[in-house]
Amino acid sequence: MNLSNYTSEFKNNLKLATPVMMGSLGHLTVGLIDDIMVGRLGAVQLAATSLGNSLVFIALSIGLGFSFAITPLIAESDGKGDEEKGRSVFQHGLILTTILGVVMFIMLLLLKPILYHLDQPQEVVVLAIPYYEIVSLSMIPLMIFQGFKQFTDGLSQTKYAMWATILTNVVNVVLNFALIYGLWIFPRLEIVGAAYGTLISRIVMVVFLYYVLKNREKFNVFMNLLKLAEIKKSIFKKIINLGLPTALQMLFEVGLFTASVILAGTFGAYAQAANQIALKLASTTFMLAVGIGVAATVRIGNQKGLNNYVELRRIAFSNFLLILIIMSIFTVGFIALKDILPWAFTDNLVVISIASNLLIIAAIFQLSDGLQAVILGGLRGLQDVNIPSIITFIAYWIIGFPICYYLGTTLNYGPVGIWLGLLTALTSSALMLFIRFNYLSNKLILEKNGIT
Repeated sequence: MNLSNYTSEFKNNLKLATPVMMGSLGHLTVGLIDDIMVGRLGAVQLAATSLGNSLVFIALSIGLGFSFAITPLIAESDGKGDEEKGRSVFQHGLILTTILGVVMFIMLLLLKPILYHLDQPQEVVVLAIPYYEIVSLSMIPLMIFQGFKQFTDGLSQTKYAMWATILTNVVNVVLNFALIYGLWIFPRLEIVGAAYGTLISRIVMVVFLYYVLKNREKFNVFMNLLKLAEIKKSIFKKIINLGLPTALQMLFEVGLFTASVILAGTFGAYAQAANQIALKLASTTFMLAVGIGVAATVRIGNQKGLNNYVELRRIAFSNFLLILIIMSIFTVGFIALKDILPWAFTDNLVVISIASNLLIIAAIFQLSDGLQAVILGGLRGLQDVNIPSIITFIAYWIIGFPICYYLGTTLNYGPVGIWLGLLTALTSSALMLFIRFNYLSNKLILEKNGIT
């Protein structure tokens, strides 16, 4: 194996992935800023935002999964040079994501009573409810944004969504300072202020991205609205057929991590706050894997459109190697800084001690977490989503969750036991998904060469 065959693609991968990484980090930073600022109010307030976001993240995973179906379809049409097909996919996808945003908001409001029945500390639940209601509403602008974002990602125009998320963070920071702590003429709303900051900043994000795309000549064809006669059930069906399994993949993973939040909450507010700190830090590095995963989806989708499966496989493996190198750096960083990073969120010594131990496990699963995310992106580029959904269900809920529960509660290892279960789940997922991609890409090459 000539290593340069893969490393030579790093530049192209990173050129496409970097704006996506920045954009994904921007989305995460909105929540991270909330947690850091709320964490200064106290451990109970931090635990409340964690609980309030738990059901929101589950709903969001479903919506994001559906929106991710837009990218490979746009990439394939772009590889073929078919702009009209790309316009149709984009416009249908935008309609779908908007409807999903509204449905998610209504669903979250209907699910609100569940927060009272998760065996969480009462003082945490009381604070979480108003935060939850406002953040639920922000799902509508966020899903509209996703429709635009996945479209531009599919065209390899990833910088525009990055600009939007940078603006979002600036707006969010300013609003958080004003509304959480009550600066200047603004009232002190504490965690409710953080929720309002999130909602307003997401509205700004959508308006900005729409304005930018509307005023760029290269998007003129795509931005022309569909006439009623052009709306086709078959296009919706194609997006849903790709999006539903992808949504399930995300639901299985996010659901497991949400379960870890709820399990940690049964050990008290301090354990839940520590779990939230470790989860936010691990999620931050995961956003880089999301960027590489999108690069894999787009570039593999382009090669699929060209029916060039040998090049497709080479590009895919270059992305796999790249994410392993990147996540290895974070593995070392988490271990080296495990006693320092939690101080950014809180000065509570009990919370810091628990979070420090969790970061050791988070450091170990950086490799498998990053790899499974990028392989899923590669399989999405091949429009192979059904088998990966089954694989992720097995990894997270047949293997991972029982271990989380057994080690965390039965053996009473607490949050550390829960995170050992997460490590097992992610490693199982990465291994099985790699076997799937390796088999499928080889099969496509053989079939094109007339070998069965």
